[in-house]
Amino acid sequence: MRKALLSAVAVAAVMAFSGSAWADVLMGVAGPITGPNAAFGAQLQKGAEQAVADINAAGGINGEKIVLSIGDDVSDPKQGISVANKFVADGVKFVVGHFNSGVTIPASDVYAENGVLVITPAATNPQLTERGLWNVFRTCGRDDQQGGVAGGYLAANFKDGKVAVIHDKTPYGQGLADETKKAMNKDGMQEVLYEGINVGDKDFSALIAKMKQAGVTMVYYGGLHTEAGLLMRQMADQGLKAGFMSGDGIVSNELASIAGDAVNGTLMTFAPDPRKNPAAKELVEKFRANGFEPEAYTLYAYAATQIIAEAAKKAGSLDPQKVAETIKSSGPWATAIGDIGYNEKGDITRPDYVMYQWKKGDDGKYTYFEK
Repeated sequence: MRKALLSAVAVAAVMAFSGSAWADVLMGVAGPITGPNAAFGAQLQKGAEQAVADINAAGGINGEKIVLSIGDDVSDPKQGISVANKFVADGVKFVVGHFNSGVTIPASDVYAENGVLVITPAATNPQLTERGLWNVFRTCGRDDQQGGVAGGYLAANFKDGKVAVIHDKTPYGQGLADETKKAMNKDGMQEVLYEGINVGDKDFSALIAKMKQAGVTMVYYGGLHTEAGLLMRQMADQGLKAGFMSGDGIVSNELASIAGDAVNGTLMTFAPDPRKNPAAKELVEKFRANGFEPEAYTLYAYAATQIIAEAAKKAGSLDPQKVAETIKSSGPWATAIGDIGYNEKGDITRPDYVMYQWKKGDDGKYTYFEK
């Protein structure tokens, strides 16, 4: 009798679990939720959370609600793999993330091997989509596209200057710096200095002394806002009067709090500000009403979640491979950042980068404005 009772309980438990799994779409969002790049992790998390809330309020995906799991990779590749493995073990089939290219690339291998579809809002290294994986997409552009804009701008506008190309030795930072250097060289400008720093470095005195000796008048930096802000501040403090340009890795208002007045005039490449898209007006106001400014990659994470949901509806399936095929074959997809279509690699078909400049706004605070 006891054995029969236990069997009945076991069957009921399996049925309950199966019902719960069938009733939910398990989705992960991953990025640096803590650590020095947490500002970007917050953008990915808030964007995905708001999209999930809005999609669920509208009936979910094919009648099923999305349950979102948060993965903190701290911008560390090993931790990124751990997050990916945990998502797989938990039954997650769709992931919005990661932030860093150096984390997204190894994590995407785990996802590919385990049937998980991933859309990164922010990882721009070309290698991510050049490996022929079935499951990898992005809502942003690539370093070779962004570097082309930056390098062309440097060659056209600073042709009589002396440019130093500096990077943080990561797949993102060095990748972007190298693509910018390539474009700049192609247009006839040669750098006078090419140097790498380490993520986490705090003292750039030796590098600044080298730049002074080389007569540097413009610095191009490939990396994130944490080191960029310190480098700007120390350049100003140590009397190096040179301009500064970087890419989408500095798109955070935290840069100004690190660099102080040295941020003034900094040039930066990024896509057209999605907050200015009229179609996103109500959504932007919703974020602000909740006390969060949806800058940089917030709406890119929202868009990634939208694409997964809409493609699953279009496919009539929650099978990640079928959803991946539908993403490529049935776009463009209407999103918070505009219509997005995909090529066979998983890259967007409308890469668009423009130049921004950091200066004080009407409120007296430094931020970035499209030139």
